[in-house]
Amino acid sequence: MPIQQPNRRLSPQLINQDIDSFNGIGTIPTYKTTRPEATTEALQSAFQRMITQQQIETEKQALYKAAADAARQAEWEFHNAVIAMKEVVRGQFGSDSNETRSVGLKKKSDRKRPTRAKIALI
Repeated sequence: MPIQQPNRRLSPQLINQDIDSFNGIGTIPTYKTTRPEATTEALQSAFQRMITQQQIETEKQALYKAAADAARQAEWEFHNAVIAMKEVVRGQFGSDSNETRSVGLKKKSDRKRPTRAKIALI
């Protein structure tokens, strides 16, 4: 029997096999056990708890995805607003002003002029 690691998820294939086994126990009318975790009532309770928790997980994943979409949209709206603000500052104060530098843009006079690459003659 493999080592049980309850901190990892079971594969869907294994869960489906377990559900098939659980459904199959109903066809055995003489099934009786002294193990409390293996009684039909305990199995039914564990099955219902699993279904409920899976449903809760699915709902929370949907909420997470919606929250992530809303956060991404808000990030883009903020980014676009900052870009618009930088354009306004550049237009209002000029591209070589100190105000331009204070909003994170490079002053026009701070840019290097392109230089020609010297060709080595052999």
